[in-house]
Amino acid sequence: MIMKTLITTLFATLMLITIQGQAFAATSEVTWTDYKKYRDIDAGDENRKHFRERTFKEFEKYFAELAERLPEGQVLKIDVTDVDLAGDTNVAGIHRLRVVKDIYFPRMNFSYQLVNADGSVAKEDTVILKDMSFMMGSNLKYRNKSLGYEKSMLNDWFLETFKELIVEKK
Repeated sequence: MIMKTLITTLFATLMLITIQGQAFAATSEVTWTDYKKYRDIDAGDENRKHFRERTFKEFEKYFAELAERLPEGQVLKIDVTDVDLAGDTNVAGIHRLRVVKDIYFPRMNFSYQLVNADGSVAKEDTVILKDMSFMMGSNLKYRNKSLGYEKSMLNDWFLETFKELIVEKK
């Protein structure tokens, strides 16, 4: 499963590189370690496997979008060890629905390496992210977007972590 995810991520990254004939800078590789132990990747009424695969692909695509802003030739390697999506699934009659309230904030744990073209590690760390104020202020604009709260949290982390390396697109 890890190999299939890695191949899918690399393919998606290569596809992004060729979009609009524009060469992007860095790429990303995402590994989903021991996903059966994640805190909350529950689909509610949707098929669990399809929900998980769709969710992982959406995160992989987002990590690739973030990595595009890093210098050419670098690879952002992410090893996700836990996910807790915003909200919680609750039984509502015969249906299981995801209910988003401020007490069910998004969390994600992962380690990362930013690898240079020569194979040396430019930066690495283990990250424990959580956004306890995800429903406050400007974050409300993400409420109707798929994984919007989680993406907002990842974007904030990315901007803070790589602020000195970010390359603006032309």
